[in-house]
Amino acid sequence: MDGFDLIIFDCDGVLVDSEIIAAEVESRLLTEAGYPIGVEEMGERFAGMTWQNILLTIEREASIPLSASLIDKSEKLLDARLANEVQVIDGVKLALSRLKRPYCICSNSASHRLDLMLSRVGLKEVFAPHIYSAKDLGPDRVKPKPDIFLHGARQFDADPARTLVIEDSVHGIHGARSAGMRVVGFTGASHTYPSHADRLTDAGAETVISRMSDLPGVIAALAEWQEAI
Repeated sequence: MDGFDLIIFDCDGVLVDSEIIAAEVESRLLTEAGYPIGVEEMGERFAGMTWQNILLTIEREASIPLSASLIDKSEKLLDARLANEVQVIDGVKLALSRLKRPYCICSNSASHRLDLMLSRVGLKEVFAPHIYSAKDLGPDRVKPKPDIFLHGARQFDADPARTLVIEDSVHGIHGARSAGMRVVGFTGASHTYPSHADRLTDAGAETVISRMSDLPGVIAALAEWQEAI
């Protein structure tokens, strides 16, 4: 197959517009717990991280003990809102219909949440059974570690060097690059912020798009370059 063996998609903020909902829920919980933070700052600092790792990071930085009950509380609130509110990213279904290469999802979200979100927006059948959660590999193997990307590649016998990842977060890009994969950054979801594209580029994205409709053309261009090197 020319160019790439596999295209890997992150889910939150790439396929579904869920990061903004998570930022709203989590910023409110953190503010109520004594750590005031706005929705935009949540997206800028913590997009792509698990809620548990966000809490651990804040505890280290601010020396504020955060109750373990916040984990369960956030999960319940977020699942309820996602089940009723999450929307597909504009242009995703058309872009997927134009891809000629195998593709899958590699996400930090738990499997039950991936099932909930993808079922709601009509993408579960498009990707199933190739929907992979880093949490299924173990709690210490989430992005920015490369484990979930390497796991996805193994399911297709794909060479990591011939695998392209679509990511919206710095943490996700770091994981993909650590896996030896090439990356396209995406800034078309509602949680984007002014320096988003620059930060994704600095993290290792070769190019950044804000419209999913541009993805097939970008993949084709990068595939030509892949064959040339």
